[in-house]
Formats: sequence, structure tokens, C-alpha cells
Amino acid sequence: MVTLDSILLFVLFFLPYLVTSHNNNFYELCLSNESDNQPHNNIVHAVGSKNYQSILESSIHNARFNNSNVPKPYYIIVPQNKEQVRGAMICCKKIGFESRIRSGGHDYEGLSFISYKPYCLIELSSLRKIDIDVQEKTAWVEAGATIGELYYNIGNKSNTLAFPAGTCPSVGVGGHISGGGQGALMRKHGLAADNVLDATIINVNGTILDRRGMGEDLFWAIRGGGAASFGVVLSWKLQLVEVPPVVTLFTVARTQEEGATKLVQKWQKLVMEFPKELFLRININPKKDSLGRPSILASFNSLYLGRKSHLQRIMRKKFPELKLKSKYCEEMSWINSTIRIDSYRKDSRIEDLLERNKEKRLTFYKTKSDYVTKPLSEKALQGLWDVFKSTGDGLVILTPHGGRMSEILEDAIPFPHRKGVLYNLQYFALWHHPNLTAEKIKFDWVNGVYDYMGKFVSNPRTAYLNTRDLELGRTLIGNEKYSETKSWGEMYFKGNFEKLARVKYSVDPANYFRNEQSIPPLAP
Repeated sequence: MVTLDSILLFVLFFLPYLVTSHNNNFYELCLSNESDNQPHNNIVHAVGSKNYQSILESSIHNARFNNSNVPKPYYIIVPQNKEQVRGAMICCKKIGFESRIRSGGHDYEGLSFISYKPYCLIELSSLRKIDIDVQEKTAWVEAGATIGELYYNIGNKSNTLAFPAGTCPSVGVGGHISGGGQGALMRKHGLAADNVLDATIINVNGTILDRRGMGEDLFWAIRGGGAASFGVVLSWKLQLVEVPPVVTLFTVARTQEEGATKLVQKWQKLVMEFPKELFLRININPKKDSLGRPSILASFNSLYLGRKSHLQRIMRKKFPELKLKSKYCEEMSWINSTIRIDSYRKDSRIEDLLERNKEKRLTFYKTKSDYVTKPLSEKALQGLWDVFKSTGDGLVILTPHGGRMSEILEDAIPFPHRKGVLYNLQYFALWHHPNLTAEKIKFDWVNGVYDYMGKFVSNPRTAYLNTRDLELGRTLIGNEKYSETKSWGEMYFKGNFEKLARVKYSVDPANYFRNEQSIPPLAP
């Protein structure tokens, strides 16, 4: 029996193959006209063309979204400059297609490269120019560059300048900064988005605007509010920060048998006492104990902005229970720490920062997040371990706040998780084979952990935008009212969600820039 749903699915998945060559010609002519007649050979890739599939897959880091059941763009456009980006967006709009904008492809729910309506994918990976001004301590970086490329270029110019962004080098700066951007320098210098001085963006009309042109409201919104709801960010001007010539890394791992539960419990109470220069996060992984029973391993992973002798004095005074020894500490430059803190391999090289597709293993994952404002008791932590141990491959990351993060006001930018937050929690369910049964087991596991933690985290419950989670809620047809999105919108943005929606209405009232969790327009 043919149903309306089956017809819609047919149109959704097969429309790209049914569009005529006339539309191909129209799109290319439009792109040429809207890009000031610049050459556009080899930047437009239609479904079925030679390089289409390889380009599409090049930046898909979550294998959940790399299969035949996921919608595909009719066109992939790979612009080489800002005028071609502008032309690509305008022409997608003219033919009635949505635009998806991808810089690094780490979007946890695939929103930067998937749409359930006919769409174009504008792939920004060729826009990766980076200009460092050492004297002014600033950098202009194009949205298609990765965090690793930014770090590499800073390190090439100075051994005492840095930028406070994430610990995964292959993440694109376009989305990372627009969602907040937490990392190892956040307790000293705040988020990546807290250190943006200017930006260039293409608005819904195709106009390229800088900070002065876009106005302070839109500039506020794209720094932590998810820029994809407002336009196409082309580049960021960043405030670089000073770091000492020598920093110290360490990782100390403890099992439950070795007292991990008491150590995690004590760490929670120290987060607000540690100096800003100390970033000490915890990674929780499953591990068998000495009798082969399911257990956990807590890895205390730290970056300290200073010498190891100073670090050891702090740890002896504040956290002697960890028993940090000199042999665990390694001094190095900040640029070396950026590659080592992510993987902690002693054979890592600075050039590894330039690898855009570092992950070689096929990995499927689902993530969720929380914020904790009161320390969990040992009993509560033990309950978390018990739920956690039911899977053989998962990860929980505890990222400390405090320091500079507690000093910035909740409405300074859209990212609101500031004073009173002890740490951010990220839950990762991981699997390595395309198996629906395995996927269900993993989803059930991560949701079980999330459900268990409900009574221990912030109330109302909150979430980190860069850990996208469509299970919190989504828009389905693109014209949902503000009131229908408020429940999940306020989890990401708290009281800033309403202002974001009003800014959205002022710059994109027809809601062209949208996805399944975009900011809805709210009229005055």
C-alpha cells in the first residue's frame, strides 16, 4: 500500500537523481553570476559526479551518519574564496534548497551536513587561511581551518602565545567557536567564544558583514549561540593569550581498587580551589579489575601553566591523595601540549596537528551532556560506576569549570554555564560496527546513564551546545513556534534563548538558516 509517508521518503531520497540537467546548468550559471563571474570549475559536485562521494565522506567523523539511509545533498559546493561561498548560498536559496554549512564535520548529530529537505552542502574546508599578528596578539582564521591548524600556526610564530580552544585538533574552528569552545585553557582565559574580537558573516541576503556591519546583537549571538542559525561565518578575529614558555602535563590513572571513587569525590570539592593555571579533567573508561570483573578506570589528565616543581607543590597541598610523582609530569612548550593532551602519545609530533582526519578507526557514537553544581557523594558516584560498567566501550568526561569561567556573566555571550558550575559532564556511547542491535544497546546505555544522573546535576537540567543531542527536542518542519522549542533551547542557553530568538527574527525572519535544533525567529 502506498502511503503519504512512503511518497515523502521517495521524494526526499530520490529527488536529487530526478532533477534535470537544466537545473545543473542553471545552478552553475547562477553561481558564476553571483560570484562576480569568478571561475568555478571543480567546485560544484552533483550527486553521481566523480568526486561527490569522497568529498561527502571526507569530514564525516561519526560513522552513524555515513550510510545509505542518511539523506544526501543534491550539490556539494567547495568554495575557494568568500565570493564563491556567497554565490553558493544565494544559488541554493534561489533553487529552493536549504543550505548546510560544514567546516570540520564533528557535529555530533550531523546537523552541519544533513537535512531532511532538498539541500546543498557548502563545504568550507578550502577556506583555511590563518594570519597571526604577534605584536597585536591577534589572529584572523577562516572558518574551514581546524583547531590544530590554528594552534600550529600560532606555535610557528611564538612560544608564549596561545588560543583557548578545544583539545581535539581536527575539529573545525567555524562550528567550535560558534558553539562556545571549551578546552584546557578555559579556567585561565575562558572559552574560545569569549576571545573573539571580530568576525565576517554572510547574511540571508548574501551581504558580507564584519562586526561593525552586523551590529552588536548579531555579533553577540554567533559567539556561543550556534552561528548556523544566523548565516555563514567566513572568519573569526581572535584574541590570543599569553602562556609561559614551559607548561606541564600529567596523566595519573586509578582503578576502583586503587581508590578512584574517593579521588573523584575529592576532586569535585577542589575544582573551585585550584589556581586558574591548573586544568585537571577526569576521563572515566570501563576496565576489568584484578579478578576480571567489570570496573572503571579514572584518568586524571592535566595541563598546568608553569613548571612541574610549582605544580607538585600545589598538588601536595591541595590533592595529596592523588600521590602525583615527578616521573608522571612532563615539561614542554604549550604547542607541544596541544597534541599530547589529546592523545598523550610520546611519539606525537607537532605536525600531527595538521591532520584533518586523524581518526582512522570506524567509530559510531552518541553523546549527551550535563552540568554539575553540587559535588556527588561517594554513594552517588558508585551508582554511576554501576550503570556505566554495563557497556564494554564508553566514556564519561568531567571537565572542570571555575577560575575565569566563574567570572564571566551568564549573558556576556549566549553560553550561560558560568558561576556556580563545578564541571561539565559528557557521556559518550561508542561502537565500531554498523549493527542496529549494537546501536540500540548503546543508545539504551547512554540514556540509562543520563537518566541516572538526573537527580545529581543542575536543576533545571542544562546541556552544552557543542555536545548536540537531538533527543532533547527538535524542530521537524522548520516553522515551529518559539514556545515549542523553549524546553530544549533553554537547556543550552538558559535565559539567553529568548534574546537569540529575537536576534534571529531581526536577521532571518523567514528562517532560511535552519536545522533540527536551530534558533527559531521570535517577533517583537
